[in-house]
Amino acid sequence: MIKNKKFDLQLFLAWFFLVSFGVISIYSASVTTLADYVEINNFWLKQLVFFIIVIPVMYLVLKIPYYIIDHLIIPGYLFSILLLLIVLFTPEINGSHRWINLGGFNLQPSEFAKLLTILTIAKTISRPQLSEIKIITYGLLVNIVPVALIMLEPDFGTTLVFWVSLISMYLAAGIPFTYLFLMISPIIALSLVILSPIASLAFICLFAFILYKWKFNWLIQCLSFISNVFASILFWQILKPYQISRILTFIDPTRDPLGAGYQVIQANIAIGSGGLYGKGFLNGTQKNLDFLPEHHTDFIFSVIGEEMGFIFSAFLLLLFFFLLWRIIKSIDKILVPERKIASVGIFTYILFQVFVNIGMNIGIVPTTGVPLPFISYGGSNLMINSLSIAFIQKYLVEKGFLK
Repeated sequence: MIKNKKFDLQLFLAWFFLVSFGVISIYSASVTTLADYVEINNFWLKQLVFFIIVIPVMYLVLKIPYYIIDHLIIPGYLFSILLLLIVLFTPEINGSHRWINLGGFNLQPSEFAKLLTILTIAKTISRPQLSEIKIITYGLLVNIVPVALIMLEPDFGTTLVFWVSLISMYLAAGIPFTYLFLMISPIIALSLVILSPIASLAFICLFAFILYKWKFNWLIQCLSFISNVFASILFWQILKPYQISRILTFIDPTRDPLGAGYQVIQANIAIGSGGLYGKGFLNGTQKNLDFLPEHHTDFIFSVIGEEMGFIFSAFLLLLFFFLLWRIIKSIDKILVPERKIASVGIFTYILFQVFVNIGMNIGIVPTTGVPLPFISYGGSNLMINSLSIAFIQKYLVEKGFLK
C-alpha cells in the first residue's frame, strides 16, 4: 500500500535541537575566562554559519527528484576518492593529511567519503539476483578504496566507521551472520593481542576449529587464518607510534600521564568534577586553564560534563537516543532495498560515532579523533551528518517508499 508523502517532523526537530545544543556548547568551548580576562574564539560563529547554510542544502535534497540524485551517487563517490588522493599532498597538520584549505575553510574529504561510500555500497549490493559472495565482494571493493586512502592520512578512527557501516549494511542485505563473523574475526584477534598474545593465539586456534566444524571451504579457512594472524602480529607494523601509544595508554592511562594519557586523564577530571549540575556555563576550569585539549572538537563532551553536569549530559544522550529511534522508525517504513540498506548504514555510522566519541571522553574506548555528530566543531562533519538525515527524510517523502 502506498501512503502519502510524510515528512518526519520529529526527526527534523531532534536534528535541529542537537545542532543548536552543539552551537551553544562550541560557544562555551570557544570562550576562555580567567578573572577579568576574557578571550573568545570564532569557532562558534563559524559553526553557526555552517548551521545556517546546511538548512537550505537539506531542503534542496528534499526537493530535487530522486532520479537525479541517484545518477549523481557514483560520480560523487569517485569525486570523493579524488579528494582523498589530493589531500595526501596537502601540508601536514598535527602529523596527518586530513584537510584541504579553501581560503579560510578546511574541507575534510573523509567526511564526504563516509556518506557517499554508504550510498554507493547500498546501490551496488542491492541489485537483484546477486549471490551472497558477490554482495560481499562488491561491498568490499567499494569500501576498501576510501579506507586505504584514509589509512594513508593516517586516520584509523575514521576507517573503523567505514567497516562498521559496511557490516551493518551486509546484515540489512541478508548476508548470514556466519560470513560476517569471518569478517570481524581479525578485529577480535587484534583486540585480544593488545591484551594478551596468548589470548589472541587461543582465539585463532579456536576460530580455525570452528571453521572446520562448520565445514567452510578450505580456501576460506586458509584466508581467514592468514587474516587473523596478520591482524594479531603484523598490524603493529602498520600503526604509527602515536597510535600504538594511544592503545597502550587506553589500557593504562597512567603509563604516560603527560603524553598519550594526558587527554584521557584531563577529560575524566573535567567530567567527574562537573558533578550533578556542573560548574556553570563558561566556568569550566579544565577548559579555561587549557588543561583539556581539543575541547571544541573531540573532547567537547567533557566541556558539557564539566560545565553543565550530569543532568545536561544525560539530556544530550536522550536527544541522541530520540534521533536514532526516529531513524529506526523510518527504516521500518522504507520498502526499496537500496534505500533501506543505505539508511541502516547511516544509522550505524551515526550511532558508532556517538559511542566512540563519548566512550573516549569517559575512558572506555581508546582516543581515536572521531567527532561527536552534530555537536563537535567542524563544517564538513556537520554538513555530511545533516545530509545523512536529509537522505532519510528523502526516502520517506518519495512517493511509493512507504508501507
